[in-house]
Amino acid sequence: MFKEVIDAVIGHFRPSAIVLQCGADSLGCDRLGCFNLSIRAHGQCVQIVKDYKIPLLVVGGGGYTVRNVARCWTYETSVLTNTTLSEDLPPNEYRDFFKPDYKLHPDLKGRVENQNDRTYLLKVRQRVMEQLRYLDSAPSIQMQEIPPDIQGFLDGEHEQQDAINDSERGKNRRNPTGGRVVHEAEWYENDKDNEGESHDSSWSS
Repeated sequence: MFKEVIDAVIGHFRPSAIVLQCGADSLGCDRLGCFNLSIRAHGQCVQIVKDYKIPLLVVGGGGYTVRNVARCWTYETSVLTNTTLSEDLPPNEYRDFFKPDYKLHPDLKGRVENQNDRTYLLKVRQRVMEQLRYLDSAPSIQMQEIPPDIQGFLDGEHEQQDAINDSERGKNRRNPTGGRVVHEAEWYENDKDNEGESHDSSWSS
């Protein structure tokens, strides 16, 4: 059932890379989570996504019972690296945290009641499929390489914008022909513009 949903999501978005968050608070007996996944089922989800052979980044997440988190992420690391692990935990200084079974995959039967019947799960799957129809599909945002000199380019843009802002605020600007400081509100073209009138000798070039 999970694979059918992921098939639909992959087909809809056609991702070039996947970020998979393996939050362990969905495991049975988590002190905050209210789900009942076994570590093996959790790892199977990782295996299904891995089998698409799309570049995959796997990260952690929630998980509030330490022994569950340690078991889960150890097992899922073995799934990602194609490594087979023993069911029995090896001797170590933290072994007492994993009693009474000392197993990689503890038995959840009788610990947490599974209230998710097949009818409910089928309804969830149907709802997900319906929601996909209303989402934008591929192609989505395209990834592009950032030029190595992008910071210099951005700095230049900032300087240009600062100059425009200064001009708009009515600050003084320099006349490119005469070299004199010209005020925004004055009509001045060259030295002959005010011929016959006295010039203020206090102007400076």
